[in-house]
This record gives sequence, structure tokens and C-alpha cells, in this order.
Amino acid sequence: MTTDIGNASDPHLRQLERMVLSMPMARTLGLTFTRITPGEVEVEIPVLDAFCFKPGQLQATAVFAVADFAAVAAAGSLLAPGWINATVDATLKLVAPAQGALLRARGRVLNAGKLLTVCAADVYAVNADGEETLCATLLGTARNVQLPVQA
Repeated sequence: MTTDIGNASDPHLRQLERMVLSMPMARTLGLTFTRITPGEVEVEIPVLDAFCFKPGQLQATAVFAVADFAAVAAAGSLLAPGWINATVDATLKLVAPAQGALLRARGRVLNAGKLLTVCAADVYAVNADGEETLCATLLGTARNVQLPVQA
């Protein structure tokens, strides 16, 4: 459920949210947007046993996925209509265990270019009381692609 979508009337941001949430991996992870504005996105996933390597602690794969979704969605929020993007490179650094009730990732754009956008995300483990602990940070690059014009 989306809770704080900036510029809720902006059809581009709404379409970006729909496109991301239509991806099978996003659905599998239980990804939700909690904030989306031009250049910044916040997403969350629940900590599910299916993604844990030990009870309550997520595998790095799920941590990477939520960070990637946040960073690249932030990059996508700045694209002109008719453009999409995809990850071409990303580095994740784990700094604390990913354990708690959910993971919250805040993505942002560092440099938006015509063909490449450099983006980043910080991932926080959120406990049942809502307290956040930084558990990972990602630096990525998204390739921007113009869709063919349909006649």
C-alpha cells in the first residue's frame, strides 16, 4: 500500500509505481512504496522466513533487491515520458544484520544523465518499535532507454 506518494496527481510517478510493482520479483518480496517524489523513493519489504538464512535475519539477496528497487526507481522518477531504465551495475555494502520486522530502503539520484543515471540507496532494518538501523548501502548505475514510438 502506498502511503505518501508525492505529487499523487503526477501520472508519470503513478505509472512508475505500477510498473515496478508489476514485476514478479517485487510481488514476491512484498515490496511497497511508502514515498515517491522526483529523484527520491522509499520502499519497504517485510522480513519473511522464506528469505532468511537464519530465523529473522535476511539473506543478502533480499537486501540487495530492495536497495536496487529503491535506487533504480528513484532514477526512473526523473525520466521523461516514453523512457524506462534498468540496472547495469550496482555494489552493495552490508554494514549490519538485516533483521527486524521489515527493511526500508531510501533511494536517491546522484547524477542524472541522458543515457546513464548514477543512483544510491540506504537500507534500514526496522524493528517492531519502528527504530531503524542502517544495514546496507548501494551505489548503482541505471541505463536509460527510450521506448520505440508506437504508431
